[in-house]
Formats: sequence, C-alpha cells, structure tokens
Amino acid sequence: MRLLALELILSLPDVRGHIPRFDDFRPAPATPAAAGVVRALAAAIAVFVVLALAIWGTVWLAVHLL
Repeated sequence: MRLLALELILSLPDVRGHIPRFDDFRPAPATPAAAGVVRALAAAIAVFVVLALAIWGTVWLAVHLL
C-alpha cells in the first residue's frame, strides 16, 4: 500500500518519469577515454604552473620591496 501511495504522489507532478530504474543504466566503459585523461593532466599541469608563478612572483616582489 505504501508503494502505491508513493507512486500516486510521484505521478501527480509527473516526477515518476524522471526516476531512473536500475535497468536504465548502461555499464560504464572499463577504461576511461584517452582524451579525457590527457585533458585532466593538462588542466592539472596548468594549475600547477599558475600556482608556481604566483608564488614566485610574490617572493620576487617581497625581495625587491625589502
């Protein structure tokens, strides 16, 4: 009875159609795409370079202001 009530409540605002069932999910690929790994690595390197340059610039400015 509780499931029927829940089904009726969810069907009123048409939410039931947006709840995925287990069989709606397809299995994920076993290995990630190479392009995604390269893009993530490039983003990590870019963040590291920006942080390193920010620290270097701060130290350089502090040394020259002293």
